[in-house]
Amino acid sequence: MKKIMLLGSGELGRELTISLKRLGCTVIACDRYENAPAMQVADTSLVFDMLNEAQLRAHIQSVDPDLVVPEIEAINTQVLLDVESARVIVPSARAVDLTMNRDRIRDRAAEIGLPTAQYGYAENLEEMLKLYQDMASKVVVKPVMSSSGKGQSTLAAGDAAAAQQAWHYAVENMRGDRPKVIVEEFIDFDYEITLLTIRQKDGDTLFCPVLKHQQIDGDFKISEQGTFEMGELEAEAQNMARQITDDLGGYGLFGVEFFIRGDAVIFSELSPRPHDTGLLTLYTQNLSEFDLHARAILHLPISDITALRVGACHTINAEQASDAYSVNGLADVEAMQGVEAMMFGKPDAYPNRRLGIVFAPDVATATAARAKISLDY
Repeated sequence: MKKIMLLGSGELGRELTISLKRLGCTVIACDRYENAPAMQVADTSLVFDMLNEAQLRAHIQSVDPDLVVPEIEAINTQVLLDVESARVIVPSARAVDLTMNRDRIRDRAAEIGLPTAQYGYAENLEEMLKLYQDMASKVVVKPVMSSSGKGQSTLAAGDAAAAQQAWHYAVENMRGDRPKVIVEEFIDFDYEITLLTIRQKDGDTLFCPVLKHQQIDGDFKISEQGTFEMGELEAEAQNMARQITDDLGGYGLFGVEFFIRGDAVIFSELSPRPHDTGLLTLYTQNLSEFDLHARAILHLPISDITALRVGACHTINAEQASDAYSVNGLADVEAMQGVEAMMFGKPDAYPNRRLGIVFAPDVATATAARAKISLDY
């Protein structure tokens, strides 16, 4: 049907590739390293640095795809902006460019009236320390360009030494070439949610049942769906998600994150692609977030989104670096009622790298199942 150039070939890209292949597409999976998860199921693959302008531009020209589908943030978005008149960028080059940079998407959310945490930006250590001192409160410091919690720190007020460490940690773990951080008010939230939002060309904007997620050390570890009720706050979150995704434009699935504090819904972040917390939809829904993204970008109708069961998941993360690893305990996990394990097929490990995930009926069971799995390096 379509030739898809997939920019990013991790576990999310792998599941999207499977969904696109089921709909007859040809997929060229791209990433910075060989044998990435999506490459294992794609038609062909390319290994190159997607932040390199010349390489990215040359490969798009040589592949000549119908759609360019970014699945990670480490991409030279200026190239996408330049080629969009001749290519379809999913969901749009503007959406990818704005959301790759936390400063731009946060500014845009504030400009259109969405409630956000108090925040500011710093491009050097001195600016960051002054901003931190002026805010005089507990804050979160993170690079404006990163993903999966990389480079993120939480600081109490009045700790200059820790603030300096947070700056260096953010810069060392940023993506791209912009030494810039965001310093934002720490929201003492009740919980965090991801609202998977689907913009269609020939239909209304649709929403998946809300996902509640938990971060540990700045990275997603647990999500659950169908196990809680938000009442009227869910409709408020939907209205806000529709507002920001309509502003960004394009078609596809967006992962829109919010903090929930009391009766307040506060915008956090947005990804213009399937979201890591939404891996759970492989277990809970008739159409996963990857099926929904594929249909939306191909302009195919989505007749319904049905919750087949409630569920929760817990990620499997590496604890150390190794060129190879083996997994123990999968048989014990699969023997548990209603539990499923999935490994991502990543070729090597490094601390906190997400290597797999466990699905279960509830958080307690998912956590217990995860505890049965160990890794040998």
